[in-house]
Amino acid sequence: MTFQNILVLGGTGFIGQSLVDRLAAEGRRICVPTRRRVHARELLVLPTVDVVEANIHDPAVLRSLVAGRDAVINLVGILHDTGRATAASGGRYGAAFAAAHVELPRAVAAACRDLGVPRLIHMSALGANSEGPSGYLRSKGDGERAVRDTAGLATTIFQPSVVFGRGDQFLNMFAGLAALLPVLLIGGARTRMQPVWVQDLTGAMAGALDNRATFGRSYEICGPAIYTLAELVAFAARASGRPRPVVGMPAPVAALMATAFELLPGPTLLSRDNLRSLRVDSIASVQPYRPAPELGMRPAPLEPEATLYLSGLHPRTRFSGFRARAGR
Repeated sequence: MTFQNILVLGGTGFIGQSLVDRLAAEGRRICVPTRRRVHARELLVLPTVDVVEANIHDPAVLRSLVAGRDAVINLVGILHDTGRATAASGGRYGAAFAAAHVELPRAVAAACRDLGVPRLIHMSALGANSEGPSGYLRSKGDGERAVRDTAGLATTIFQPSVVFGRGDQFLNMFAGLAALLPVLLIGGARTRMQPVWVQDLTGAMAGALDNRATFGRSYEICGPAIYTLAELVAFAARASGRPRPVVGMPAPVAALMATAFELLPGPTLLSRDNLRSLRVDSIASVQPYRPAPELGMRPAPLEPEATLYLSGLHPRTRFSGFRARAGR
């Protein structure tokens, strides 16, 4: 079976744009809903991509988008929810996490089942666990369970570690802070991570779409090497040409800083929930990490690719489509 008419939720984000670009290069037709078309500027030029303005959290709108598709890919996720935990979640996470990570996946899976869409790929996170230490991880775990509990679907769940690539909000954030600060103070400095290149993640997802061996499976997606958060921060600063000392903060001090960030206007750089997530290493459960053979994935090392874009040497043209055609 080949899935050619695909709805991609979260397609305008960092990971989404990479995946949509790859799917379009394979000749598939993709619908990408967004609240504002301006968020999809780079996708508008792709001939097989239809960008529509829509509120996917409206159940009727979501069902109209799902109807008639061959497959749905859900990439929607948020990192911050500084609101109070809701009673509906048993006091385990706030309304924003509930809407993005639990209610939406449940609604997507139900729409696929009711409307006869056979294929659903859902992106979760490494460490997702309904009993995890943070609202982020608990809500991600509940979202996975909602997808798995929906009968009659060929589902595949991807659980990536932190994802790097040009335009990421991880290494680029620390490189930006290095441009502003003489010393980088971080919480969770010893937390271990196994970063995966965005092209490797989206290549695995695109390859899984038609591969029956991936149906009903969940996959941890990681890179080849493990780093502490402190090592990654130091690398980002150094690769951007601004090496800085990196100092790990004691947990109480980090919590005070996170509280201050939550109160500041604008995007949240760090929340207390983020710090709770950092109590869990974001690494594969079995080491050394070996991707499942059916994914056809050979994880790329961090340093060559990340050094290019952090240093400003990465070509501005987008080569992911050519990589897809070459099978990379």
